[in-house]
Amino acid sequence: MDAKTKRSLVLLLCLCLHLNTHVCLAADTIAANQSLSGDQTIVSAGKVFELGFFKPGNSSNYYIGMWYSKQLVSLETIVWVANRETPVSDRFSSVLRISYGNLVLFNVSNTPIWSTNLASTTTSGSAQAVLLDSGNLVLRTAGSNANTSEPLWQSFDHPAHTWLPGARIGFNTVTSQTLILTSWKSSEDPAPGLFTLGLFTLELDPNGSNAYLILWNRSTPYWNSGSWDAKSRIFSGSPEMRLNYIHNFSYVTNKNESYFTYSLYDPKKIFRFVMHSSGQIQQLSWLEISSQWNLFWNQPRKQCGVYNLCGAFGSCNEVSTVSCNCLTGFEPKLQRDWNLQAYSGGCKRKTPLHCDNATSADGKQDQFLKMAMLLPENMQSVSVYTFPECESICLNSCSCTAYAYDSSGCSIWIGDLFNLQQFTSSDSQGTTLYLRLAASEFKSPKSNKGLIIGVVAGSAAGIAILLGLIVVVILRQRKRVTGTGKAVEGSLVAFGYRDLQDATKNFSEKLGGGGFGSVFKGTLPDSSVIAVKKLESVSQGEKQFRTEVSIIGTIQHVNLVRLRGFCSEAKKRMLVYDYMPNGSLDSHLFHDMRPNVLDWKTRYQIALGTARGLAYLHEKCRDCIIHCDIKPENILLDTELGPKVADFGLAKLVRREFSRVLTTMRGTRGYLAPEWISGVAITVKADVYSYGMMLFEFVSGRRNSEQSEDGKVRFFPSWAASQISTAEADVLSLLDPRLDGNADVQELTRTCRVACWCVQDDEAHRPSMGQVVQILEGISDVNLPPIPRSLQVLGDDQEHIIFFTESSSIQSSHQRSNNTSTASSQTKSTTSSTISKRSEEEHHINT
Repeated sequence: MDAKTKRSLVLLLCLCLHLNTHVCLAADTIAANQSLSGDQTIVSAGKVFELGFFKPGNSSNYYIGMWYSKQLVSLETIVWVANRETPVSDRFSSVLRISYGNLVLFNVSNTPIWSTNLASTTTSGSAQAVLLDSGNLVLRTAGSNANTSEPLWQSFDHPAHTWLPGARIGFNTVTSQTLILTSWKSSEDPAPGLFTLGLFTLELDPNGSNAYLILWNRSTPYWNSGSWDAKSRIFSGSPEMRLNYIHNFSYVTNKNESYFTYSLYDPKKIFRFVMHSSGQIQQLSWLEISSQWNLFWNQPRKQCGVYNLCGAFGSCNEVSTVSCNCLTGFEPKLQRDWNLQAYSGGCKRKTPLHCDNATSADGKQDQFLKMAMLLPENMQSVSVYTFPECESICLNSCSCTAYAYDSSGCSIWIGDLFNLQQFTSSDSQGTTLYLRLAASEFKSPKSNKGLIIGVVAGSAAGIAILLGLIVVVILRQRKRVTGTGKAVEGSLVAFGYRDLQDATKNFSEKLGGGGFGSVFKGTLPDSSVIAVKKLESVSQGEKQFRTEVSIIGTIQHVNLVRLRGFCSEAKKRMLVYDYMPNGSLDSHLFHDMRPNVLDWKTRYQIALGTARGLAYLHEKCRDCIIHCDIKPENILLDTELGPKVADFGLAKLVRREFSRVLTTMRGTRGYLAPEWISGVAITVKADVYSYGMMLFEFVSGRRNSEQSEDGKVRFFPSWAASQISTAEADVLSLLDPRLDGNADVQELTRTCRVACWCVQDDEAHRPSMGQVVQILEGISDVNLPPIPRSLQVLGDDQEHIIFFTESSSIQSSHQRSNNTSTASSQTKSTTSSTISKRSEEEHHINT
């Protein structure tokens, strides 16, 4: 080494010691003589996680936090925050360093505002902080073995809102320390919010089992996972865990601690659990191909299931793009929080009540606003016998804010109203609530002579124009619709809103409802009966509306529901179908009453007809159509119990030159193919998998994870696969017991084998729907396929499911199938995520 090089190295070393810059830190460690400030960060050895100062959203505050490295996850995703309640204003003047054996954050005044808080006499020189690839920040003695020695402190013992693989949720009986997830207050404030997820003992369980509970304000539970079943390795309230391809949950309990932890079957995948500020526990997976987080699972499933989500006088609405709205006469207490979707602060009155202020509303008495609501909690019953008496009691009490009167009597509410849920005017579940408001909130229309004259004159001038328009509309309608009300061949009828309002008698006869709205029965002037799907959430349902019109509106098949037309006026979106008098398949298949049980012959014909409809979508249309949500709820039955595939709101078009399509939306849990759950692009084989899962339900007559007659919760597909694989298989033992063994054994065997073949782990090993049709028609035969790993059982334990990743290879001693020889319904609607950009282009139509 020459003198020039030596001088350069010495100069660089001195500069580093003087400036204490990021490059002088060990990559993943803060040593005793080092500190972190400004834009400096440390990165775990495998470049998985990074730790440093960050600023959430538009906030002016800074925090010490941990996030996935940008090389791994391109979106900044915070998984842990140290100083949640004590932010700093200047990251360059604030320092994180080792001080007297603790990791301490000092603010601009050199005051410690956060610390690992160890009561230790360890000197600063013997401690160091290391960021691990697991996302665990550990404080340990310098030079100690990271694999064998216990850390002095670790962030995994102090979780924030994110649960990472390897971390624990539970409690320590010795230290009384609880390991819980606590939501952020809002997207710009990581301070502890109102919602927590923790492990608690179920007091009502005689065995003292443990379950996860979500609590509001750390006191009121509103969701629990059910008790842990160690044998089946699932929570009793989450049977969908039987189809878990991703996580391996473990429960550890001893005299010192009890906790749950989990690992990933495929460590290359990126998954996390988050206690979201919305009050829902969410499971998310990172989709690298689309650079976004995919919501894989959440509880409670409905946003309005979160306790007190909207605060006082706030109303929750499932079908609106905004979850919470203030009641009429109220406004948000903290508008900035509401803009960030943090609604817990609730609402305040715009105008004081007359009771509270005698000078308000010009001395006029308070009045009551009639609303259709899910009644709030904490009602008080009053012994009166008439509606006027009920109103009078509330009106004469200044503390009474609302009342209701129905067949059960009079109920009043004192003080603030909580847990309000809004219903639409067409929803039969709504109950009438009378809300107390100041008289000024009921504004009477003022007389305006000039305005009246103008209106009369304008009306007179426009009558001629209106009559002319009516004539034009009538003539155009005659051209577009035949006398029977059927669409002219090759086109759809564009119905007017008023026409459908008249046909459905103002949407009075409701058939059912779902995530996007409700379905109503109607009759056209030619006496033909229709079903009208009225989309309530236009912003979320617009893409579903366009998708369904563009797909089902351009194809015809005896086993596909027929779309007769649509309505698109202003913000009103409706779809008009042929009415199916027998409703959806699930209402027949899972019905407990014996007289309504579908016999085997009918079930087999429904299975065959459904397969024909799917084969047409996959193989006969100009563009391949993937339905994406095959389940009994989306199979409708006509007068003769003929099946019609319905609800194409999630469907995807795939041009013939492509074989796959990427979609961030999901179908229904329990019918999802493993490759879809892992976030990769899907093919038509995703529908094949869903169809196979549905076939198992055709056989058993119950949900796949439903409790059987012997009282056990058995995953039926696993049991069926194990039964048909035995040499002395008794397929009739798999049959719905309500059928008393009345079934064609050959058809039943064929159905079970096809179902097992359709749910193969590797999509390449599944049949096409065309092959399924040939087999069910008896044209081709099917050998016994290998049991998928997702359905395998261990020995005689028919309830223990092996969970696996989608990349797992299939190993079985059974002979594989030879390809040469084996050749929503109107009453329910599923919610969907946003459609990918390419799908929007492919689905776009001009309505």
